[in-house]
Amino acid sequence: MKVILKNIEKEGYSPAISSYIGEGGYAALRQALKIGPEKILSEIKKSRLVGRGGAGFPTGLKWEFARKSREFPRYVVCNADEGEPGTFKDRLILARDPYLLIEAMVICGFTIGAEKGFIYIRGEYFEVYEILQKAIREAEEYHFLGRNILGSDFSFEIDLYRGAGAYVCGEETALLDSLEGKKGQSRVKPPFPTFVGFNNKPTVLNNVETFANIPAIILKGGEWFSRIGSELSPGTKLYCLSGDVNTPGVYELPTGISLRELIEKYGNGVQGKLKAVLPGGVSSGLLLPSDLDVAMDYPSVQEAGSILGSGAVIIINDTHCMVDLAKRCAEFFDYESCGKCTPCREGTKRAREILTNITRGLGEVSDLSLLKELQEVMFDTSRCGLGQSALNAVRSSLEKFPGEFREHILEKKCRLGICPMK
Repeated sequence: MKVILKNIEKEGYSPAISSYIGEGGYAALRQALKIGPEKILSEIKKSRLVGRGGAGFPTGLKWEFARKSREFPRYVVCNADEGEPGTFKDRLILARDPYLLIEAMVICGFTIGAEKGFIYIRGEYFEVYEILQKAIREAEEYHFLGRNILGSDFSFEIDLYRGAGAYVCGEETALLDSLEGKKGQSRVKPPFPTFVGFNNKPTVLNNVETFANIPAIILKGGEWFSRIGSELSPGTKLYCLSGDVNTPGVYELPTGISLRELIEKYGNGVQGKLKAVLPGGVSSGLLLPSDLDVAMDYPSVQEAGSILGSGAVIIINDTHCMVDLAKRCAEFFDYESCGKCTPCREGTKRAREILTNITRGLGEVSDLSLLKELQEVMFDTSRCGLGQSALNAVRSSLEKFPGEFREHILEKKCRLGICPMK
């Protein structure tokens, strides 16, 4: 079952508007203009589509809240920043089927009563940026964007905005501040962007994958979509499989698929012996080989003790030291912390220092309890999701591989000879 990649996987398909129209592109927009906003909202709510960026908020409710707001103007924003290590699905959609996103954003604008949209794209996606520029120009030429779209009284335009490589701008309020020309730092919530977003006006902010589901839902109906995959979180999901796996790549699969099937059937197995899996990138907790039968939907992965996030499934084999992995995760979040709130700014720095000492043979047993306390404090008090999830991988490494940490501390050695013991 392909919902998002159905065009991309067809032989000869190219990121040209003629190819998109030839495969039925913009039929959903025509249908949306015909049935009106209330029917659109009804179908999206029936689909039970939730945001594919990690938060898992119901898409239909988000759009409905924005539409019911009394404030104008309203805005549509697409998060195409894609900064989570191990995530590369949005780039595939943007490079190979950009009109799918454009059509979905126009439908969203029509539904909520917005005439302006923004695509906030990762700054390093130079080629994709040019592809999107061309796609927007072509959509305007064919009257799918601009004034009086397809002869209606609805007008909508899209601007591209390039990020500057800040991971924190994947968080919706930090992204909005950056879009407004400010430093990318999170805002206090509530109020949420749906009510007080870009320029303090109602804003629907979804990621590329979430938007990419909309045209199919409009054409085939919400009930059709709700029957795909897991009942807990229906639809398909784009899983980015990477790390120590034989066939890495982006796989669109029903959400009910097990982690085992994803790795063994689609990834063609692990290179070496499986040690652990990060199902949602470095902001998620580790799953073990005993967790391979977990269904890859948001509630099931959370019940297993981790998060699915954006679907960055990183496979780790037994050649990796988990202390070294924890240190590298801490280094990443220390570098990417925006510094706005004290728990994250100081907590990530302290975690990096502690783990660096442990890998060098300078750690103490008390460091382990301190790391756990740091994770708890940061989770409870950090301003945004970056600080709240920064030590998830560290904490789960401590809990699931305590022996490796104790060897570093008590025996001053790394069992794999990876860490630079001094």
